[in-house]
Amino acid sequence: MATRKKAGTRKATRAKPRAAAKATTKPKGGAGAAQHGSRVRKQNEKLDRVTVGAIERAARAVHGHINKRRKPDLHFPIRSLKNVSYSGRKGYFEIGRQKKTRTLTVNTVKNFAQTLRMMGLSKELVQTNDFATKRDAYYQSKNWEEARFNEQSESDAVMDDIEAMFSVDGISREQFRFIPDEASNGSVAGQLIVLDPDRDTGEIVHIDCTGFGSGAYAIPSSVEPLSFETDAKFILCVETGGVFQRLQNHKFWKSAKCILISMGGVPSRACRRFVRKLSDERSLPVYAFVDCDPYGISNIYRTLKVGSGNAAHLSRFFCVPQAHFLGVTPQDIRDYELPTHPLLDVDIKRARDALKNDPFFQAHKPWRKAIEDLLKMGVRAEQQALAKWGLNYVIEKYLPAKLEHPEKFLP
Repeated sequence: MATRKKAGTRKATRAKPRAAAKATTKPKGGAGAAQHGSRVRKQNEKLDRVTVGAIERAARAVHGHINKRRKPDLHFPIRSLKNVSYSGRKGYFEIGRQKKTRTLTVNTVKNFAQTLRMMGLSKELVQTNDFATKRDAYYQSKNWEEARFNEQSESDAVMDDIEAMFSVDGISREQFRFIPDEASNGSVAGQLIVLDPDRDTGEIVHIDCTGFGSGAYAIPSSVEPLSFETDAKFILCVETGGVFQRLQNHKFWKSAKCILISMGGVPSRACRRFVRKLSDERSLPVYAFVDCDPYGISNIYRTLKVGSGNAAHLSRFFCVPQAHFLGVTPQDIRDYELPTHPLLDVDIKRARDALKNDPFFQAHKPWRKAIEDLLKMGVRAEQQALAKWGLNYVIEKYLPAKLEHPEKFLP
């Protein structure tokens, strides 16, 4: 049985917010910028207080049980598709009520201690305005004597448990100041200005996404402090790096008045949060442009729009329920006579699993029909297949034609 790995890209666009948006990272002054900086600082300080308060409440509860000579316990939601429901009204996956309980016993004492130490590390990071990568946290534990982790997979699992436990308080891993080891969070290109407060002073730095030449703005690991200026008409999220680069180099964002964002395959948490925050704050529709195969549909697009089963407790923060599927669709394969590849065994299994087990696809008849159509054809097609008609066919013909009828996009 073969497996396939998806490549990806990043990109973003939008129409010009101001005539002058040239150099990109120079701070701009004025009373408006100062007021914005003050608002951002207060907002971030409030988030920090919420995070520290939640950690302290959990620690006090454990301490209180111990003082009463009772075994303390911690409760975590079960993270799996079986404990997930799809809310059509809210537009994303929601975690169910099933929970697992970790009680302090002889057998669990090490894991219990590791959980509390990880919470203590988070509190320290928040209070010192610092951060740690997941790898940093693993090595920090080497000072925890018997509570140290032997492998990073162990510390990652505890970090995930903590995030799940505190998600009911509206707290994500980024607010605990833990970030991924890698920085592949997606890229943005086009006439978008990102307003990013300086970490120390709070002074607003204006980052002009038209000023990166043939490159693009890299989405940071934490996007909560960011705000935006744009008059774009929509956001176009692109799966593959090659297509993103072509759209960027030919300034498709300028003619279409849009923001291009490269997802780099399955979009990272930061990428999804960036898209969601940008769309919410600027009231922009979001369209996804991915390969026509079960992976692109049920992993990349589904994760962008409604989240995943293992992280349903975070969907309300990181999914983009307003997203719609522009293409490539099974019908596009016929309409544009695209070159195809046979579906692999892993593709067929993934498609059938989506139809049988995934609440999102079960809730949308057009998606069930599209996946069944793909299985019936027995083929898959990539975005780059449009190059059959010319290298710039996607820019000159395909996207303009599709964008004339967004009402026909798949949900």
